[in-house]
Amino acid sequence: MNQRARGALLLAALAATIAAAPALPAAAAPAHHRPAAITASADTLHPEGAAWDAAHGRFLVSSLRHGTVSAVRPDGSVTTLVDDPAVLVSTVGLHVDAARNRVLVANGDPGVSPRTAPGGSGHVAGIGAYDLTTGRRLFYTDLAATAADGGSHLANDLVVGPDGTAYVTDSFAPVVYRVAPDGTAGILVRDSRLAAPQGGFGLNGIVRQGRTLVVGKYDDGTLWRLPIDHPEQLARVAVGGPADALTGLDGLLLRPDGTLQGITNRLGGNGATTRVELRSADGWRTARATVHPLADPAPTVLTSGPAGSVYVLDGRIDLLFAGTPVDTFTLYRI
Repeated sequence: MNQRARGALLLAALAATIAAAPALPAAAAPAHHRPAAITASADTLHPEGAAWDAAHGRFLVSSLRHGTVSAVRPDGSVTTLVDDPAVLVSTVGLHVDAARNRVLVANGDPGVSPRTAPGGSGHVAGIGAYDLTTGRRLFYTDLAATAADGGSHLANDLVVGPDGTAYVTDSFAPVVYRVAPDGTAGILVRDSRLAAPQGGFGLNGIVRQGRTLVVGKYDDGTLWRLPIDHPEQLARVAVGGPADALTGLDGLLLRPDGTLQGITNRLGGNGATTRVELRSADGWRTARATVHPLADPAPTVLTSGPAGSVYVLDGRIDLLFAGTPVDTFTLYRI
């Protein structure tokens, strides 16, 4: 056999060996792309909300202190994506709408930002849509004006449907807003059962499963089922499990298997610091809660991450409200 023939046989054997090797799972991202923990530093950012931007390989976080949206890389580097001081006071919950290349942001004023209104906090509720690549404003809608009741308002969390419609909770009013893709807003439901005590935080986390919204209430730990097409059928979810398991219920995350995960904390009341898992077999008419204690001082939300992972955000909101802001915050994988 000549040298050229031997070379051809060796190349063929090598190709066959490579072809026979087992493929890596599509979801198996390298460990450094889904780190166990990300410790980030930015000037008194204090994020309350977080979302994974898969298209750009980064987390986006809000800022109660500065009213911005920042990008956080897995290596902990932080850059500002959205800074819109004309309208944003304290950014709270946010949602990446990848299909429309935008991030939607809930805006409020809990009184901890240099942009707090001179007349006092607690009267700002809005939603802003921003280009996911440039941070340019697409629209901003004043939801307090939509409520048109002259009362206290604070937009907290939001979720987006496949048609681009957003649903936004108001912590200071018993209202869930519906916002069309162009920013046109209306009230999906206004119900006194969703009200919080004066000065307390009520409606908080929100998720969507099909045409049903599931909404958490921070002050009393109740969970509510809200059919999008029949909001008059709003009903409390009967939750089984440990007593008071959902008191202080903050952010919610619906997993692909239908499990609802949430964070409870004691930032505004008597809740414990936990991660809760809720499962329902009847479309969220009833649910069962399992509780996992957390050691974090002030976690607020869970967010999806790379390769199907889930991360907890602790933005040290406790220190911000105590008047001792810090520069660091953490995202860690569970």
